[in-house]
Amino acid sequence: MAAIIALFDVDGTLTAPRKEVTPQMLKFMKELRKVVPIGVVGGSDLIKISEQLGKTVIGDYDYVFAENGLVAYKDGAEIGIMSLKNHLGEEKLKELINFTLKYIADLDIPIKRGTFIEFRNGMLNVSPIGRNCSQEERDEFEKYDKVHKVRATMVSLLREKFGHFNLTFSVGGQISFDVFPRGWDKTYCLRYLEAFNEIHFFGDKTFEGGNDYEIFASEKTIGHTVTSPEDTMKQCTEIFLNKAN
Repeated sequence: MAAIIALFDVDGTLTAPRKEVTPQMLKFMKELRKVVPIGVVGGSDLIKISEQLGKTVIGDYDYVFAENGLVAYKDGAEIGIMSLKNHLGEEKLKELINFTLKYIADLDIPIKRGTFIEFRNGMLNVSPIGRNCSQEERDEFEKYDKVHKVRATMVSLLREKFGHFNLTFSVGGQISFDVFPRGWDKTYCLRYLEAFNEIHFFGDKTFEGGNDYEIFASEKTIGHTVTSPEDTMKQCTEIFLNKAN
């Protein structure tokens, strides 16, 4: 029998962007886990993933991959961690951060708040508006960005400027994009799933340039594009639960 696992993105897949998981989804995932092993992979650190999926998240899933899997947990125990600072070096890191902050300082957008760069273990998260904005401000920036392409323009410039650093710039969520070494996208977590010969991945940002694209398109996964947490439950019911019944 094939060894199968269901692997999920967080924002837009298990929860609304930056919102807490609903009781309905928690109940659904518990039922799904009875049928197939489940895992979650997000670009955020474990603290933010826990804020959305609950403080018991590493016990609720067979695998939890924070920061694209650069911080990895299996059955509640840490099994791997990678460091951007050690990989890139302090001088390159400083050059990238200085340029990014100067660009944001000169950027003319309706509002700016605080925390424009969040330093994580394996990546930088860059937000033109600043991560300290309210949910209402997040929603407004997302609408503004869809029209004015603030993040896409910034990513294009950074790719050109820092191409020699071999970095990936991946747009995700409502207000930010991630920066990490090439190959440290969500496919990084797949090295921990070699025991499975059928990996179903569910994500909403599966378009090229989205932070689910690489793992969605990987030959190692069966990719599923979802439009909401409700759609995730619908597709999983059809793929796993209906077959089990």
